[in-house]
Amino acid sequence: MCTENYDACYPDQPVVDRYLPMWAKLPAFASKPAFIWADDDAASTRTALTYAQLDAAVGRMARNLLGTVGSLRRGDAVLVLASPGLRLVKLHFACQRAGLTAVPVVPPDPAGFGAGGGPAHAHLLRAVSQARPTAAVADAGYIDSVAKTAASSVDGAGGDNARARLAAMLGSLRWLAVDELERERERERGGDGPVSGPEAPYVGCGPNDVYLIQYTSGATGVPRPVVVTAGSAAHNVRAARKAYDLHPGSVIVSWLPQYHDCGLVFLLLTVVAGATCVLAAPGAFLWRPRLWLELVSEFGATCTPVPSFALPLVLRRGRGHPRRSLQLGNLRNLILINEPIYESCVDEFVEAFCSHGLRATSVSPSYGLAENCTFVSTAWRTSESSSGHLPSYMKLLPSARLSPPPSSAANEVPEIEIAVVDEDTGEPVEDGVEGEIWVSSPSNASGYLGHPSATREVFCARVPGRTGACFVRTGDRGVVRGAERYLYVLGRSADVMALDDDCGGGRRRVHAHYVETAAFGSAPDRLRGGCVAAFATSSMPWPPSRAGVVAVVAELQKGSAGGGDHRGLCDGIRAAVWREEGVSVGLVVLVDGGVVPKTTASRRLGLQSFL
Repeated sequence: MCTENYDACYPDQPVVDRYLPMWAKLPAFASKPAFIWADDDAASTRTALTYAQLDAAVGRMARNLLGTVGSLRRGDAVLVLASPGLRLVKLHFACQRAGLTAVPVVPPDPAGFGAGGGPAHAHLLRAVSQARPTAAVADAGYIDSVAKTAASSVDGAGGDNARARLAAMLGSLRWLAVDELERERERERGGDGPVSGPEAPYVGCGPNDVYLIQYTSGATGVPRPVVVTAGSAAHNVRAARKAYDLHPGSVIVSWLPQYHDCGLVFLLLTVVAGATCVLAAPGAFLWRPRLWLELVSEFGATCTPVPSFALPLVLRRGRGHPRRSLQLGNLRNLILINEPIYESCVDEFVEAFCSHGLRATSVSPSYGLAENCTFVSTAWRTSESSSGHLPSYMKLLPSARLSPPPSSAANEVPEIEIAVVDEDTGEPVEDGVEGEIWVSSPSNASGYLGHPSATREVFCARVPGRTGACFVRTGDRGVVRGAERYLYVLGRSADVMALDDDCGGGRRRVHAHYVETAAFGSAPDRLRGGCVAAFATSSMPWPPSRAGVVAVVAELQKGSAGGGDHRGLCDGIRAAVWREEGVSVGLVVLVDGGVVPKTTASRRLGLQSFL
């Protein structure tokens, strides 16, 4: 896909923050909402932030970060722990305008610091030790709680080195309250903070400056810190803007976390497009999934990004007790942002809500990863150039269409290039042959912070015959099929199970998510969605009696653990997996909720304790 500027109304800027003053000074945009925060309370509170207000607030916070409040210097790393909301939006842009490197992290519960904490606390320790931030920005109340619990943790840590280390690191940081950064202060004479005004030079992040440390999801290992420059982020959101045909008339609804990946990128994408984005807390969606569609209806949203698990969650829990009727006819982009994307799941969702105006042509299966900022591709095209029908392969919808659109020049080189290659040789495979997905573009991140060997392995891949082009190895497996060269993302390489073929002999490769989906489908009323894990024990250090066995670990819904026919449930899982995928399951383990790890790496580590 080409991201060249396609309309004089959208002048490309080298960094995303440069778009803000451009929109703010236009009369039509000064009073236009850039972001709206939607609370799911009894009053349905809505708080708007216009482009002019956002630009002024960003300038004010940037001055305070570099002035007497923060006393930071350009290039310093800042740990961002503010609560989700409009303040966090301002802070993201303020860090870029101040020339700082933002390290956004979901703020863990301060009470956990004194009790050893959990995964969120471990991730905070990881971020502080790797990014070495100069300061941390959070809500005033959160700072007070951290100070109290960190102090008590130091006193009571004993032999708990992790607790003591985290407490010491938090105590050494300069803590800044968001409230203080928002206040207007008389600018000190001779201060080095950003100066506002039409003639003021821009002193924020340049295109080659690191503006973000974005952690990977940790799907196949410990989350890694990805180094993102302001220029690569700007390229990425310009590519996404054109791919989804976003413009100032677009209205986006997002409840995604604002700390990383798609949730963060859609903040940038909103400003680049001059659009309006309605934000809600992820917890509000999980508590009441129908809220998402109610916001789409209320604001006439044209675009909304969601993980694919949101669709069955709404179908299971979002139909009853509606607060408002739905009208989804304005929606052009129902962006599905993670894999696998099952055709049956999407079809069921569209059928359920087509009477409310939802169109199949709005379905936008997409692909992305942190190592390419976020966005890589989408299979969606505007209705003028597409019938809206997407083919499927192995039950999945495609996440990219690699053939150029009809309006493109025949020799046009895509700025985000996708190749499917033999992972051992780097040679491109023929269409129809499964291989590893590699991505090359100006959106490629610079590498992993503090991991030079992993950076060379992942970010410096070469395709034979492509002199000078570096590719990112995604670790995902895919296949290209059809005249329009649709890309199907089949799953993670680390999740592939090599199994004996019970029918034809030899070995075959099965992606674990197929087994997991079939297992859950056998009893969706008793098992927790997204909480089923499948493993091939042939790659694990098991005793000979368990070698080569496919194991399924499934979480039971609340109320199901204490009663019911568990043996029948296990037999049903085995039968469903054999019927759907032709895979023989040797072991089924039923566990309580919250037990199954959500990542491949942690599943491998925890498997032995399950079995």
